[in-house]
Parts: sequence; structure tokens; C-alpha cells
Amino acid sequence: MSDEATGVLLNKDGTTSSRRGGWMMIATILIEAWDLYAISFVLVFISAEYHPTAVELGLVTAGVQGGALIGALIGGYVADRLGRKRVFILTMVLFIVLAIVQGFSVGVWDLIIMRFLIGIPLGSDISNGYAYIMESMTKGAREVMGSRWQFMFGLGEVFSILVITIMYVTGMPHEILWRVALAIGAIPALILLLARLNLPETPMSLIQRGQFVKAKEVSQRLFNDPLEMLPNHDVEIEKPKVGDFLKVIWADKTRRRATIFGWISNACQGAEFTAFGFYLPVILVTAGVGVAGSGANTNITGTNLVTAAIYVLATISGFTAPLMIKRIGHRGVAMWGFGLAFVGLLIGAFALGANIQWLIVLGACTLMWGHYWDASNGMTITSMVAPSRFRATASGFGYVFVKAASFFGAFIFPIMTASWGKVGATLAVSVLSLIGFLSAKFILPELYGYVDQEETVPSASGTSR
Repeated sequence: MSDEATGVLLNKDGTTSSRRGGWMMIATILIEAWDLYAISFVLVFISAEYHPTAVELGLVTAGVQGGALIGALIGGYVADRLGRKRVFILTMVLFIVLAIVQGFSVGVWDLIIMRFLIGIPLGSDISNGYAYIMESMTKGAREVMGSRWQFMFGLGEVFSILVITIMYVTGMPHEILWRVALAIGAIPALILLLARLNLPETPMSLIQRGQFVKAKEVSQRLFNDPLEMLPNHDVEIEKPKVGDFLKVIWADKTRRRATIFGWISNACQGAEFTAFGFYLPVILVTAGVGVAGSGANTNITGTNLVTAAIYVLATISGFTAPLMIKRIGHRGVAMWGFGLAFVGLLIGAFALGANIQWLIVLGACTLMWGHYWDASNGMTITSMVAPSRFRATASGFGYVFVKAASFFGAFIFPIMTASWGKVGATLAVSVLSLIGFLSAKFILPELYGYVDQEETVPSASGTSR
């Protein structure tokens, strides 16, 4: 009965309430984007105050990614057992507290630890949020919404750099500026928390946990369907084992190929961005792009404006990616995205070596446009093809590849640059984009409009799943 009800919901048209829930979940990306990338615009000030080594600098920037890796695993597992709503409220509360506390760091290791802890609720919220989107929206709409995450990232990045630039031009002391820039992320997080309080649990999560009475009520609210096939009382359903998740994925060819691509895509896009794009403000400053004056009179307002313009272009790219999925499918968007990112990194490497400032900007623009396409659908694909009873686990597991690669990229890029130079490090990153392109071409099946259908099989006890 639970599988039958789940199949009905996966093919239902959503309501205004279901679309609102989808937007509330994808809005988490704004919060993550602020926290992840605000620090890239203030690294210069943190370095001037704490004088970190290359390893410490890598840990400051990669700390959130490492924490999010753990949070993605924990959040997905817990959300599949306790429900979506409990997790998304808890994660926002934790982030608000930790975001404020990091502004009071007194040393580089204090900041590293706080950045790591902040990543845990962020990673948990993303894995849980993708499960919520896939379970509260209709087919087609849910994969478009899930693919909007790069658009939301772009908005968060543009917003963060504009706010930080305003604080910079007002003459705010740099040792205060970077602390305010990091702590201020608690404000949009609080707004999002208040907006989420009235969101319901997803009916599919309730069904898979045997809470049929509440599931029927929420299904009526989100899908205008009371699920008459379910009894009017709750039942106890055996909780799925984590090991069953991979068995179910591997048993179906489409699921298997889609999931493998999703993991590869998430890893490649995570590393290609954090290794080059994340350090873009620092790269532009050291290359002299938009920098005025020198020494104590150095002014980086121009650099920030150039960076903001690049992120505006990236935001436009992120907006178009879900629209293009309807036209050229998930494979087309992934191939074009990774292909452009590869070309952009090659241009960037050549321009850095030749010190051609306008070409550095062109390479960055090409990379960003491609990246915001190739990164748009990896999480959507891994979440979409997973059965409902494993969906948050699958989302969290897929997000681990993003965060592990992002941690690696953010941590290792300063070290690679110190050892191989900016050109060698950038060329090394371009290999990841090429791998992503090849995996999209040869591994990914086309999935637009895919609806998960798990065959009901007898269990040892004679019941069915």
C-alpha cells in the first residue's frame, strides 16, 4: 500500500503549497552560497590579521566543505528515519548560532574549527532539502527546481560581494569587516527558518515511516489527493537498512548509470570550482585585475566589481540551465557545461602564464558559464532516481562527493599553486572538467521526465515492499 501511494504521488500534479515548499528548500543554497563564498572575498583581510600558512589558509577555506561532507551523511540518514521537517528546522537553528559565533574568532584555529562545525548543518540541510523537493513537487517541476541550485548560488555570491564591497568602500576597518561579513549570514538564515515553520512534512516520508493518518492529511494539502488506498490508522513499517540503498540502486541499470554519473559529476564540478573559481578574487588581485594603487594605498574595489560582474554572468547561466534541460535534456546540459568549463580553464591557464588581464577575465567568464550548467543537475539526478525510502540518504551520499571534492580543491589549490605555479595548478584542474564531459557522454542516460518505480517484491515475512 505504501508503494502504491508513493507511485500515485510521484505522478500527481502539485499545488501552490508544494511549489512553495520547493522554493523554501532550494533557498537554502542562498545561505550556503553566502557562507561559502563571502570568505573568498575577505581572505585577504584574514591573511593580513592571522598570517596563516598555506595549510592553514587551505583549512580556513575548506573547513565548511569538510563539515558539510559529514553533515550530508548524517542529515540524509536522520531525515529518512525522523522526517524532513525536524531536520530542516534543526539545521537552520544550528547555522544561525554558529554563523554568529565565527565572527568572534580570536585565532586562525578558532576560525578553522568554527568553519568546520558550520558545514555540518549546511550539508545536512542540502541532502534533506533535495529529498523534500523530489517528494513535494510534480515530475518535471521537481527536477527543474532541483537544477536551480546554481542560480541560487549565483544570487548568493553576487549578494555577498555587493554587501562586502559596500562595507569596504565605507572604510570599515578590515579586522571588523571580515568578521561582520561572515556573521551576517545568520540574518537570511533566520528569515528562512521563520518561513519554513509552516511547511508540512512530505507525505512520502510519512508513508515510508507508516504514519498514514498524517500522510493522508498532508497529501490532500500538497496534491489534492487523500490517498484512499491507505487505511485510516498508522502502521509499523520496518526501517530500511543503509546497505539496502546501494543494492537497490545497483539492481537497476538506469538507476546505476545515473547514480554513477551523479557521483562523478558532483566530484568534478565541486573540485573544478573550489580550486579555481573559489579563489577567483585572490587570483584577480594577484594578477592586478581591477587593482588601483599599491602598498598601503592599494584599492581592490575594482577587483570586487569585476568579480561581481563575473558572478552576475554566472547567475544568468544558472537561471538558463533548468530551462535548457527541457530542450536538450540532462545529458546535453552536462556535456555543454563541462565542455565550456574545460575550455575556460585552458584559457585561464594561458592568460595567467602570459599575464593578459582581459584574457584572464574571459577565461573566468567561460569557466563560470560552463560550471553553472555542469553543476546544475548532479544532485537532482542522484535524488530523482532513488526510491523514496532512501531518498535523503541518496541525496546525502551524492552531496558527499560534492563536499569531498570541494574540500580537496579548496585545501589543495594553494598548495598546488605554491608547488606548480598558477598555470600548472589551473591545467591540473581542467582535467576534472574533461572527465565530467566524458562521463556525461558515455555514462549518463537521458532522464528528463523520469519517474522512479520500484518493483514490489515479497519479503521473508510474506509482506511486500
